[in-house]
Amino acid sequence: MTALPAPVDVLPHRPPFLLVDEITALDAGRSATGRWTLTGDEAFFAGHFPGRPTLPGVLMVEALAQVGAYAVLQDPRYAGKLPLFGGIDGVRFRRQVVPGEVLELSVEMTKLSARAGKGQGVASVDGQRACEADILFVIADA
Repeated sequence: MTALPAPVDVLPHRPPFLLVDEITALDAGRSATGRWTLTGDEAFFAGHFPGRPTLPGVLMVEALAQVGAYAVLQDPRYAGKLPLFGGIDGVRFRRQVVPGEVLELSVEMTKLSARAGKGQGVASVDGQRACEADILFVIADA
């Protein structure tokens, strides 16, 4: 089995805003699964919340979007393009995510055209759903 390219080699994001450590499964243009290991050293934990560090929900949604962008950008039809947020629907947060946990991220594309798309994302920890969202995006020239 061939190793998948690292997220930093596919996505335009860079630390500290690259929120995906690795991609564990890929069906280019259709779906991707990835992982974000939260060490507790991330700067946002200091202020969200002092004494009770919790991953901000918006960062869970961003991590899902990055996994979706990885799936899109690995499709040769979208080489040299840039998927950008177009909207977020049906977001639900089901549990807190704290330092030391591994966030499993899965996105399946439900629509994909030359200019836009939609994906369904789920983030979980140890099989417990933490977040779900429908992610809408537009595809721009990079």
